[in-house]
Order: sequence, then C-alpha cells, then structure tokens
Amino acid sequence: MRLDLLAVSVGKPAPLGTWQGERVLSGIRKTPLATPHVFVGETNIDGDGQADLTVHGGRDKAVYAYPADNWPWWRNEAAFDPRPASFGENLTLQGATENDVRIGDRFTWGPDVALEVSQPRAPCFKFAMLTLRQDLGARMTESARTGWYFRVLRTGIAPAQGSLARTHTDELAPTIRDAFAAAYHPRVARDLINRVLSAPALSQAWREAVSMREVRSEK
Repeated sequence: MRLDLLAVSVGKPAPLGTWQGERVLSGIRKTPLATPHVFVGETNIDGDGQADLTVHGGRDKAVYAYPADNWPWWRNEAAFDPRPASFGENLTLQGATENDVRIGDRFTWGPDVALEVSQPRAPCFKFAMLTLRQDLGARMTESARTGWYFRVLRTGIAPAQGSLARTHTDELAPTIRDAFAAAYHPRVARDLINRVLSAPALSQAWREAVSMREVRSEK
C-alpha cells in the first residue's frame, strides 16, 4: 500500500474562540507547508503543537492523518467541502480509508522517517469550532470517518511531497474502523472488543477507552 501525500500541515496553539463561556486555545487550525522538507520528531512535526497535552499529542498521537478518500462523502452527505487540514490533520493522504488501514501498520515516509498506526481520532468540540458547524463532530462519529494517528518509530527529515509506503501489516489486526467501533459503537460485540484490545500497537489511551467499554458491556 502506498498513500499519496497531498499536504503536510502544521499549526501552533492559538486562540480558536469561546466554548461554553471559556476561551479555547488550540493547535487544530493548521496550514500546509510551503517548504520541501520538514523534521519529524518523536512527538511532533516541526512547527506543530498542541494546547491540551492531556488529550492531544504525545508519542502515541504524534502525527494525525486524514484520508482525502473520504472527501466525496463529506461533500455529498454532510454538505461540507474539505481541503487539506480541514480536519486539523498533519498529513492529508490519498489511497486508503479507515477500512483499509490497521492498528500496527507501519509506513516509511521518505528515507528517514518510520511511522506506526496507533489509534483512530476521537472527535471533539474543537472540530465544530474550526468548521463553524456544530453537527460535524456527530457526523464524524456516526460515519467513523475519523482518520488515524501515527506514532513516530524513527525520526528524521521527511519530504512534504511524495507518498508513504506501508512496510508491515497484520491482516488479523483490527482496522481503524474496528478500533473506533470498539470504543464508540452503541452496540459493540464482545469479540470485537477483545480483538481490538489484543492489538499490541494500540495506544494506551485507546486501550483504556475500550477497556472501560468492556466493563460497561458486562453490566
């Protein structure tokens, strides 16, 4: 699998607006890079940042990717016209969706950088603030068109154009859609929960969310 790289986008935390009377600082508003290369570190792409590190960023969520393959759905079903960084993503990719990418998939990005898929994105209110559309977070949840996070296995200089090449996959590993359903689907099957929890590369935060879901499913 090769994923075409349509854009690399970054953004530092900045005021996003007011939510429920509180001023919100966020790095979700990103701009595509104009430079040919960028340094990718363990927790960030150079020039990127997150305001609330309790729920964003860190090693398991160092790079956020979103597939442009989902754009037609957003246009046709949600009357939303995406472009690079519309979802606050670092990498706008083309060539696969959440149905094709699996937890633990590894990709090379140029000759230096290696990435590993760690979890889906969990929709939050800042997406609504970014898009000025209160309904889009729910649309993302219902459709499971969330994109996914990478952890950085090998840091280095990466090209802002080209593609990511998958170097490892486990056909038994859960897809991004599977992992999202295990945490968010209203009627999740026990075997899916178990399969998602058995994925070694699953991020700790998502593992905890699915584990809590498992406890609730037993009641």
